[in-house]
Amino acid sequence: MLLGMDQATAIDQNHVQHIRTLLSANPEWRRTHLSVELCKMWGWQSPAGQYKDIACRSLLLKLERAGAIVLPPRQGKRTFHSRPAYPTVPHRQETISDHLKGLVPLQITVVSQDTEDYKLFNCLLSQYHYLSYRGAVGENLKYLIRDVQGRPLACLLFGSAAWKTAPRDTFIGWTQKDREGNLRHLTNNMRFLILPWVRVPHLASHILSRIARRISTDWHQKYGHPVYLLETFVDRSLFRGVCYQAANWILAGQTKGRTRNDRNHNIQATVKDVYIYPLVKDFRRRLCCL
Repeated sequence: MLLGMDQATAIDQNHVQHIRTLLSANPEWRRTHLSVELCKMWGWQSPAGQYKDIACRSLLLKLERAGAIVLPPRQGKRTFHSRPAYPTVPHRQETISDHLKGLVPLQITVVSQDTEDYKLFNCLLSQYHYLSYRGAVGENLKYLIRDVQGRPLACLLFGSAAWKTAPRDTFIGWTQKDREGNLRHLTNNMRFLILPWVRVPHLASHILSRIARRISTDWHQKYGHPVYLLETFVDRSLFRGVCYQAANWILAGQTKGRTRNDRNHNIQATVKDVYIYPLVKDFRRRLCCL
């Protein structure tokens, strides 16, 4: 059971079946059309009479991620700067529903450019992650996770840490000079995708734990320096961060509604939970000195 738009309306199986019926009867509908119609039918309006369209779409995304419904494909807006999606690479999509012990040991691959895994990683992340994927710049590591049979399970992307964020910076206790000099020793988990046909309890937290044990070595091999702390930002309107909590990441606080690299405090964004994971016990000593 999920809560509705006003956090008081219970969304039960009847609501889910109603959504499925609408989708089946109206295959031409886009996501916005569906959410507006649901707001009309269920009376989800603000006191001013406006339909709670954004909140409804958030609920639909949660239902899709839970495997309850399948939404129409996204219809992205073309802009001058937009680039075509990565080409589709054939990949297995059979349902994987098992206990974790039936899939281990996992195969963890650091994805290198100009390989078949690189093409597959780009395809999976751009096609199935809710933020899509247009490529990474700067220092980054890409991981492709397979089960013992070689079936793809997940993708992870780690890239440059946020320029500054108060919860993380307070937790570390570093000065501006320390941060500017040592930011390269942090990395941000920018994307984490469990493929939509994979239903394995505890898989996500297990993957995070496995990556935490090796990422500093992998980073040093690629870029010549280690990383001492991981960070990630979890959209509170969409996720609860359960897998990070289960993997012992620390909730350091919340953002103030600005983007991760907003140096001028003028770009608005959703509020996110800030999770961090120290990789070494003396991370403060290493990060708070030059």
